[in-house]
Amino acid sequence: MGILAAILAASYGAGAGLLLPRAAYRLSVPSRESWRAHCPDGHPIPGWLGPARCRPAPLGEHRYGTTGSGAAAAAGTAALCAVLAAAVAPRPEAAVFVALAPVLILLALVDLAVHRLPDVLTLPLAAATAGLLGAAALLPGAAGSWRLALLGGGALGAAYLVLFLINPAGMGLGDVKLALPLGVALGWYGWGVWMVGAFLGFLYGALYGLGLLLRGRATRKQGFAFGPFMTAGALTGVLLGGFGA
Repeated sequence: MGILAAILAASYGAGAGLLLPRAAYRLSVPSRESWRAHCPDGHPIPGWLGPARCRPAPLGEHRYGTTGSGAAAAAGTAALCAVLAAAVAPRPEAAVFVALAPVLILLALVDLAVHRLPDVLTLPLAAATAGLLGAAALLPGAAGSWRLALLGGGALGAAYLVLFLINPAGMGLGDVKLALPLGVALGWYGWGVWMVGAFLGFLYGALYGLGLLLRGRATRKQGFAFGPFMTAGALTGVLLGGFGA
């Protein structure tokens, strides 16, 4: 059952990942700028989902954007979905985590490109995570607590808000909003998993920053995209909670 779930989840992740590059390109703009509507040559970008490419005319198809190819996005999303399914299936919350994984990949692509976590993704993700886990809690076999999930989301969001108020230069409001769905996912499996996932996010980010300093590629005051490390820590916690459950 676990192998079949992982294969199905990987297939879903690969298909979803192929649709991410166009959205990542359109969303990868500095704060307060409108989403991209045209490719670099001025051609309108049709829709939000699909590969980052356009067909300008007789010269044929060309690609645009710097947020990663469709193949890389598909491989990464497929791998993440497969691992989540292997850890959590056959419990109903597995479908929730797998379904929302492509959004986390998309957020990571945008954050890495422009150090921004758009509200158009983070806030709906928070609502979807809470709502879908609430539905999963009603099904037989669920291994988590919806009440703790909601408390976890509020607690992690509040913790990041405090950090933002203490040091706005080192923490963005996008990180605060991303903490809401990540906290919900971590809280589902209890406070132990919540603490591990929250801690690992900071640990991963600190190790990455230290690596940049040691290689001379950054200064102590230079910022970097923290959202991917928050996500990696939370996903590690969810995997541990899934295996433990």
